[in-house]
Amino acid sequence: MRIHVVADAADNDGGYVTERLAEHGAELVEVDRDALPAFDALGASDLVLLLGSDKSAHDERWTDAVTSEIRLIRGALAAGTPVMGICYGVQVMARALGGTSWRSDRPELGWQRVDTTDPVLCPEGPWGQMHKDVFSPGPTSRVIGSSWRGPQCIVDDAWGARAIGWQFHPEVTPETYERWVAEGYYGDTGEDPKDLVRQARANAPRARNLAHTLTDSVLRHLGVTAASSAT
Repeated sequence: MRIHVVADAADNDGGYVTERLAEHGAELVEVDRDALPAFDALGASDLVLLLGSDKSAHDERWTDAVTSEIRLIRGALAAGTPVMGICYGVQVMARALGGTSWRSDRPELGWQRVDTTDPVLCPEGPWGQMHKDVFSPGPTSRVIGSSWRGPQCIVDDAWGARAIGWQFHPEVTPETYERWVAEGYYGDTGEDPKDLVRQARANAPRARNLAHTLTDSVLRHLGVTAASSAT
């Protein structure tokens, strides 16, 4: 099982998700999203995983990077390779599938439950949230999870292979979340940084189990065959 992990070079930690994929025997191939080749130049691929970013998919400063990632997503799906995206990854995915994204009036932070119509592919959590943009899905995408801010999970089978993405962060570890808080990515919203870090630490054991279970479910949903059985 060969999986291409698209991420920023300076922030490419796939946390609990890539941890579980590695337990399944996956070969994880890192791809810098600022230097993306065409999909057919990646070589054999069973799955493309799009991690988060401090970029904004709607920001004109990143037009070239977003356009390249959209091209990669469409190329993968057309070639029959499934794609899964997290946070910024699902925002770019939504754009690739005919939707859009924009800046929210307020970031979504902390550990929160989501409303779901599919507890297998989008368990209610609580999940770690750290984003200031929201997205609207394309016409062929189906929303299976949401919060009062907007969609939290979409699935789409109309582009040649299956695509699935989450606005929340199933992958995030307490260490990564604490770093994001320290970097002030979400801006000055009046949130207590110490409380956000406390939430990350308190939810760590459950978050890891949820992320591993979700990863297993998604591999089955996408039809990706694991090289070995993880325990």
